[in-house]
Amino acid sequence: MFKEIKTTELSSNPFQMIGKDWLLVTAEKDGKCNTMTASWGGLGVMWGKDVAFLVIRPQRYTKEFIDASSTLSISVLPESFRKEYSYLGTVSGRDEDKIAKAGLNVRHEGETPYFEEADTVLVCRKLFAQPYQPESILAEGIDEKWYPGKDYHTLYICEIEKVLVKEN
Repeated sequence: MFKEIKTTELSSNPFQMIGKDWLLVTAEKDGKCNTMTASWGGLGVMWGKDVAFLVIRPQRYTKEFIDASSTLSISVLPESFRKEYSYLGTVSGRDEDKIAKAGLNVRHEGETPYFEEADTVLVCRKLFAQPYQPESILAEGIDEKWYPGKDYHTLYICEIEKVLVKEN
């Protein structure tokens, strides 16, 4: 069971949650759900709204689902799911039903899919999407190190509409 809390009641450190614990970004298109592991992004305030910042590379299959939907979820699973995180981050949903193979159970909050196994879920509505442009990368070395294939991320800014946390 989940209960809804305010964004200001989130007790997780966003640097730990995103960079160390990892996230599952999930969206639905044409009645099918897909997810990917993410360890880049942020939480903050933009345009007077509590938001999540996500970056998705163009070749990721989940990007098609995010682009087709107005909403998405960010699920944080317990550390015991580290193997599933790795699997979901390396296998494409184009090739197999990776959610079923990972043994995860999809639930919905309204139209937005998320995972029953999560400790924390951010239910988000897209506000903004823009591909990175190489000329916008100002610091030396970033383009060469992170984009040797010129597969620049798209930045998504998403309003956090609900925060769901697992009840103990």
